[in-house]
Amino acid sequence: MKRVLTPLLLGLLATALVACSKQGPETQAASEPAAASSQLSVGLAISTQNNPFFVALRDGADAEAKAQGVKLITVDAQDDSAKQIANIEDLIQKKVQVILINPADSAAVAGVVKEALNAGIKVVSLDRSVNGAEVNAHIASDNVAGGKMAAEFLLEKIGGKGNIVELEGIPGSSAARERGQGFHSVVDGKPELKLVAKQAADFDRAKGLSVMENILQGNKDIKGVFAHNDEMALGALKALEAAGKKDVIVVGFDATADAVAAVKAGQMAATVQQKPELIGKMGVDTAVKLSKGEAVDKFIPVPLDLVKQ
Repeated sequence: MKRVLTPLLLGLLATALVACSKQGPETQAASEPAAASSQLSVGLAISTQNNPFFVALRDGADAEAKAQGVKLITVDAQDDSAKQIANIEDLIQKKVQVILINPADSAAVAGVVKEALNAGIKVVSLDRSVNGAEVNAHIASDNVAGGKMAAEFLLEKIGGKGNIVELEGIPGSSAARERGQGFHSVVDGKPELKLVAKQAADFDRAKGLSVMENILQGNKDIKGVFAHNDEMALGALKALEAAGKKDVIVVGFDATADAVAAVKAGQMAATVQQKPELIGKMGVDTAVKLSKGEAVDKFIPVPLDLVKQ
C-alpha cells in the first residue's frame, strides 16, 4: 500500500509545485491595473459647455490629453459659480494631480482654489483669471489688448464719432473686466463719441438679443456695438436686423465659427480672434510639465488677431 501511495503523493506534490510556479506571473498581471494609476489625472473645471468658445477649449484639451496619455476629467459649471465650487471639491476628492479651471466667477472660486492648492494639487487658470488665490499658471489671451484692438477698429469704422453700445459679459468674470478695460482705454474721453448704453448680457446670445432690443427702444441712432464675446454680438446683430438697422458696426470677441461666418457674410464688422483650442492644448501641456516638477511661467500668453471684412 505504501509503495502505491508514494508515487501518487510525489505526483500530487509535483503538480502543486508547477501550479505555484505559474502563480507569480498571474499575480503580476492582476497588479497591472494598479500600475495604470500612475497615469496623470487632470481635472478640467469649465464655466460652461453651452458656448462654442469653451467647447473648442475643451476639445483642444481633450485632444492633447489623448496625445499625451493623460486622464482628463471634465466638469461643467453651467455658468453657476456654486456648482463650479462643488465640481472642484469633487475633483479634489478624486485626488487629481492638476486642476485646469476656467472660472464662472473669478472671485467666487478663490476659496476652493486655495483648498486644492493646500491639498497639494497644482492649479492652472484658463482664459479667465482667479481673483484672491495665486494659481501655478494662467493661460489666456491678453483681454485688455483685445478690448483695445476692438475699440480702435470700431472708432476707425464710424469715423471716431457717434453713439455706441457696450454689451458686457458676466459681472465678476476677469474676461468681462479686462475686455471692458481695454475698450474704455480707447473710447473714454472722446468728445464726439457717446456711450449711450453699457449693459451686461452674460456672454449669452439670447440675452444679447433681448438686451439689445431693450437698448434700441430708447436709442434709435446707434453707430456701433462692441460685445465682450461673439455670442452676445450675434444676438445683438439679430436685434439690429429685426429693427431694420443694417449699417451698425458690430464687433465681437472670440472668433467663433458662427461669428467668422457672419463677418465673411458682411453682417458683423469684425471679431477679435482668440484661439480656444490652443488655450486648452496649452493647459494640458502645462499640467504635464507641472506634474514633472518643471518650471512654467506664471502667465502664458496666447496670440490674438482681428478677423474683419
